[in-house]
Amino acid sequence: MEQTLAKKQENQSASSFLAGMQAHGELIAALVSGVLILAAWLLSKQDASTLSITLFVLAYVIGGFAKAKEGIEETIENKELNVEMLMIIAAVGAAVIGYWAEGAMLIFIFALSGALETYTMNKSSREISALMDLQPQEATRLNGDHEEVVAISELRVNDTLLVKPGERVPVDGIVLSGETTIDQAAITGESVPVLKTADEEVFAGTVNLKGAIVIQMTKPSTETLFQKIIQLVQSAQSEKSPSQLFIERFEGTYVKVVLSVVAIMLFLPHYVLGWSWTETFYRAMILLVVASPCALVASITPASLSAISNGARKGILFKGGVHLERLNHLNAVAFDKTGTLTKGKPEVTDVLVRDGVSEDEFLIKIASIERHSNHPLAQSIVQFAKDKKNLQLLQPESLEDVPGFGVIGTIQGKQWKIGKADFIGRNDAMSFKNGSATALASEGKTVVYARDEHGVIGILALKDVVRTEAVEAIKVLKSLGIHTVMITGDSEKTAEAIAKECMVDEYISECLPETKVDKVKELKEKYSTVAMVGDGINDAPALATSNVGIAMGEGTDVALETADVVLMKNNLSRIADAVKLSKRMNSIVKQNVIFSISVIFLLIASNFLQVLDMPFGVIGHEGSTILVILNGLRLLKS
Repeated sequence: MEQTLAKKQENQSASSFLAGMQAHGELIAALVSGVLILAAWLLSKQDASTLSITLFVLAYVIGGFAKAKEGIEETIENKELNVEMLMIIAAVGAAVIGYWAEGAMLIFIFALSGALETYTMNKSSREISALMDLQPQEATRLNGDHEEVVAISELRVNDTLLVKPGERVPVDGIVLSGETTIDQAAITGESVPVLKTADEEVFAGTVNLKGAIVIQMTKPSTETLFQKIIQLVQSAQSEKSPSQLFIERFEGTYVKVVLSVVAIMLFLPHYVLGWSWTETFYRAMILLVVASPCALVASITPASLSAISNGARKGILFKGGVHLERLNHLNAVAFDKTGTLTKGKPEVTDVLVRDGVSEDEFLIKIASIERHSNHPLAQSIVQFAKDKKNLQLLQPESLEDVPGFGVIGTIQGKQWKIGKADFIGRNDAMSFKNGSATALASEGKTVVYARDEHGVIGILALKDVVRTEAVEAIKVLKSLGIHTVMITGDSEKTAEAIAKECMVDEYISECLPETKVDKVKELKEKYSTVAMVGDGINDAPALATSNVGIAMGEGTDVALETADVVLMKNNLSRIADAVKLSKRMNSIVKQNVIFSISVIFLLIASNFLQVLDMPFGVIGHEGSTILVILNGLRLLKS
């Protein structure tokens, strides 16, 4: 067993070493190339020309191999020349006319900028790697009284697993037995550990802090919330934004134009301007270097990858650069109400009782009867009495459920009726406490009435409470000039109350799923670029219709699949963060594009005026490429 474990650790160490070598391979090759260039240059000063040329050739091969291979493979695959091929031709051309040092320097800086771009890609996927490390590789499966440690890949849905204190939960599942607290920060962002008891859901990668629990696996290991996060970010990194696609299409045409102009430059200045053949060829090679769109091509991809990585670290998962870029043009955001702007679970907000009746005594009686009901309002009342008030409930002597109206229960020998106003007597219900129920209903609250043998004994008001961060999130969006709309299936009165509390610009009530789609289409006609934020199955059509669909991380699978952006921590303030990130990315991309085009024009003009030598052309061109990559890397910072 120990030998097997040691072998496994040895294999993991070897894999990590190889992965590290692969990740830093380009940088190592570039640095070795740089050392060889320096040695060759020093030897050339001592008239050791043969040896110096040999070292220059080695610098060409070592520094340029990766980029040459990439360029040749892409040229064959796409049947179109690219930037890499321009650099190879320019470096070889410089060597042909005796400028070995300049050609080798071109290869070195080009390799260095390539290594920097690879670093950006590796950096942007680091959050995924860190997340994957949180996923356990093994689990303890129970087979009767027998425990066996198996690989996660061997587990099947409905398997029973034991999770001991201090271990990470291996898969998504339901607690069968035991009680513990779970640290879910990695998934939901909750800083406070959550108590988990029987029938409650647990997620793969979360940490079991205290007691041992037995769970039943509910999803295949490939479909856990962790895997969805990983797939979303990987998908985002592979999907290109419109700007990237335009630059890539532009690159092929541009390379052909540059090669055509260089071909003309090889002989025309000799006859028209009287340049010598050496000068003509030299200027043509410099043009080949400085006119190459390396910096322009590198203006977008590093910035886009860095922004996606930044978002992933904050719990904002973009399914592609196109959606990130589109947020920059966002003019309106439509919010679903239940589960998005609100918590999706009604909470008791007001308790009014008859004079002479204790509020706690009233809550004990009403909660003791309601705990036998599956109605969401009944469960909220019970939770309020037990968790908020810490009351001990009683066992009712009899219960009768009246569908659509309420429940009749006998407790301590007295009969109670709990439910709607019509169920207990509308006139009495409406006149209780000077018509307090009407005022509560006008605030968008649902009122539950209770009656005993002496009349109405009390009322409870419940409301789907607005998320604490919703108001602030909407305030920030409005400060960015974005119009906010709430779309809900609730009644006009409830919608008006929630809209007022959230401070949205506009609300649309009594919407069916198909109506939501029509409303989103209308918003698109009016505001051009519209985002829809939702969490339920009924929101999926509207999410798909909008320009950018944004799903809450705790939403349904359908909503998560349909959306373009996922807020893993259910924090609405992240929408404004995503918009700001998009604007920041587009600003950096514009800076890069303007800078790179300006440098290309300046270098081309300097070359035609014969004031630019090859070394400065190489430094100017490749230096600008490195600068735009470094500028894009700024998006990795918060």
